[in-house]
Amino acid sequence: MSSQNIRATIYFDPEIHRALRVKSAETSVSMSDLVNDAVKTALVEGADDLAAFEERASDRLISYEAMVRKLKKDGYI
Repeated sequence: MSSQNIRATIYFDPEIHRALRVKSAETSVSMSDLVNDAVKTALVEGADDLAAFEERASDRLISYEAMVRKLKKDGYI
């Protein structure tokens, strides 16, 4: 851990904490590194979702009811 890291308090469900400790011991990766990697992954997924939303921002909107009617008409449901 570098001196530029910031310390934070995080409260885990006891079973999640136990699983994290076990994974850390089995992989020789610190709990901090495991949590940082998981958070980074979640942030990347969020950024990907936002990019997809932006790409589709100009798409024509359709109501739920209209979509159900279309699916029925097209034989999907």
